[in-house]
Amino acid sequence: MALVTTAEVCDANPQLIVSGELRALQPIFQIYGRRQVFSGPVVTLKVFEDNVLVREFLEEKGNGRVLVVDGGGSLRCAILGGNPVVQAQNNGWAGIVVNGCIRDVDEINGCDIGVRALASHPMKANKKGIGEKHVPITIAGTRISDGEWLFADTDGILISRTELST
Repeated sequence: MALVTTAEVCDANPQLIVSGELRALQPIFQIYGRRQVFSGPVVTLKVFEDNVLVREFLEEKGNGRVLVVDGGGSLRCAILGGNPVVQAQNNGWAGIVVNGCIRDVDEINGCDIGVRALASHPMKANKKGIGEKHVPITIAGTRISDGEWLFADTDGILISRTELST
């Protein structure tokens, strides 16, 4: 089956865009990891400059899911690093989207997983374990809920209420 791009999905589904069932994130994310195209059901997490819950999620089996982390858009430290990304790859996560920073970019770029983040930053995050799991979040101008679907490629990131048939 031919790969369908996010642009083609948008072109073929104007009614879903108008209804809000298909939304595009604002183009603010950098592309990391070897997997530039990925998709899967969303798991949401809201944290601020703390990566304990991020690590806990990625220690679980991913089963093709995408972890979407609202890190508050902080550019003061990294809430995702190389070790958790390697673990995510090994545990079957399709991708990770971070509204915040990452570090260990060379290690992450060697992993067969899709990662999107605002930027890289050398400083590590706090380790207090504060945050909210499975809550609706708003990042890049788009509200995202647990269980929705995320589709990412080099053109951008789409969120859909349901899995899109290609």
